[in-house]
Amino acid sequence: MAVLERGGNAFDAAVTAGFVLQVVEPHLNGPGGEVPILAAPATHGRVLVVNGQGPVPAAATIGRFADLGLDLIPGTGLLAACVPGAFGAWMLLLRDHGTLRLREVLEPAIGYAGAGFPAVPRVGGAIGAMERLFRAEWPSSAEVWLADGVPAPGGRLRNPALAATWRRLLEEAEAASPDRDGQIEAALAVFYEGFVAEAIAGYLAGAEVMDVSGRRHRGLLDGDDLAGWRATVEEPVSAGHHGWTVCKTGPWGQGPVLLQQLRLLEGFDLEAMGLGSATYVHTLAECAKLAFADREAWYGDPAAFDVPVDGLLDPAYAGDRRALAGEEASLELRPGSPAGRTPRLPSAGVGPATEEELAGSGEPTFGDTCHVDVADRHGNLVAATPSGGWLQSSPIVPGLGFCLGTRAQMLWLEEGLASSLRPGTRPRTTLSPSLALRDGEPCLAFGTPGGDAQDQWTLQFFLAHARFGLDLQRAADTPSFQSDHFPSSFWPRRASPGKLVIEASHDPATIEGLRQRGHLVELAEPWSLGRTCAAGRDPATGFLVAAANPRGRQAYAVGR
Repeated sequence: MAVLERGGNAFDAAVTAGFVLQVVEPHLNGPGGEVPILAAPATHGRVLVVNGQGPVPAAATIGRFADLGLDLIPGTGLLAACVPGAFGAWMLLLRDHGTLRLREVLEPAIGYAGAGFPAVPRVGGAIGAMERLFRAEWPSSAEVWLADGVPAPGGRLRNPALAATWRRLLEEAEAASPDRDGQIEAALAVFYEGFVAEAIAGYLAGAEVMDVSGRRHRGLLDGDDLAGWRATVEEPVSAGHHGWTVCKTGPWGQGPVLLQQLRLLEGFDLEAMGLGSATYVHTLAECAKLAFADREAWYGDPAAFDVPVDGLLDPAYAGDRRALAGEEASLELRPGSPAGRTPRLPSAGVGPATEEELAGSGEPTFGDTCHVDVADRHGNLVAATPSGGWLQSSPIVPGLGFCLGTRAQMLWLEEGLASSLRPGTRPRTTLSPSLALRDGEPCLAFGTPGGDAQDQWTLQFFLAHARFGLDLQRAADTPSFQSDHFPSSFWPRRASPGKLVIEASHDPATIEGLRQRGHLVELAEPWSLGRTCAAGRDPATGFLVAAANPRGRQAYAVGR
């Protein structure tokens, strides 16, 4: 908000917030992670996707993992590290669409990292859960996160090493060029080819790190992987729904799964069912199962696999698939055959995870992702979902103050799948920001943390607003639910067929009706599922609008 008030635009504000979030929510994201961004510059009249998902290393092959005796990519440690994409994506957004200089967007993050910030309870919970591993196996992480013991809620937490990294990067960038764009380009070179890249490559060349497999492994990322990558801009994938157009990333993210659900739901009279009724929840859950089954069979990096996006979003295909959403809950994973092609599912990942597996997974129960939406007076709009590089992912790279991400765990060690491990390609990420247009005008940015549930929770929010007329805050407050029917994107890649998790604040008649339809209902605490937030412009009034989700007590909507 301070950036907007001093004259910056939505993109300046989003970039500044992104770097601050890496500092103050290190259990949810970090500089070693990634961020997909959807942007609608007022001057362009169209939506852009910034690809902030770095690829897997060139040395990462299925054979390499087979030689290590692994049939899944570990969810922690160094083997799952990809090229850090967040820095490059934020810099591209700032360079091409922002107005502020590099120093102006980095100084708030430097200030909080150096002087400290009040730790939210879940930061301390994350550090406490990792304390034994930090002290025994990851000493560079213990040096930063346990400098004063496990932080108490509200206690001051610092990351002086990260502050020093950003100060040095700024100094080198400013020494390299006097102009704004030149400094941003220099900063990219410093990060991906200069001292930051050298520290990462040097550490990975010799470190053997304990991961969730129970063994120590070296990483595969090297300096050439880092030097060879830069963030890029792509066209979004989109679909219309009742006068709206919703834009998502391509199938290297799970974003199109929301569009597939919208296509399926076109054939149902949701308003007649009633928001939150048993029929409504059942219908959304069954359509989610169909869309996510297609995700498992067909989604991957389109640069490496021929993803039939047009076929998946074809209304005729959706019509055929819609007939599978019957009166009873399905317990099968049923991908379709777009354009007549035969689907193929992974052969692993069946059955629920054990407690031991979950305890070491890369997606802890205390959270894993952030989300930022910004709308400004100029008509600019941006939605971004930063994640990865969590403090629990892998050890801090000595001297840098941040760790690498583990996004490669989302790839399969099985040949021939859409999301098979292939050197130099993007993992199929769960990160899924959304940007919607009304009558052709960008007007709503929204998204949520939440791994595989993101495009279920945001769908429920969007339908409550777009189909039922609820304002943004009431739509965000609506009781939520999620299907865990399909394989998780995170290690150990398990599925729970038929399982439907639903907030207990739903009408008891809804919950009983779902059980009668055959759903394996698991009750969650009220106000526990979903973190969807939004910002935009009301098409009717032109006023800026926003909503903050109360779940988790970490979301804020601010404006003036």
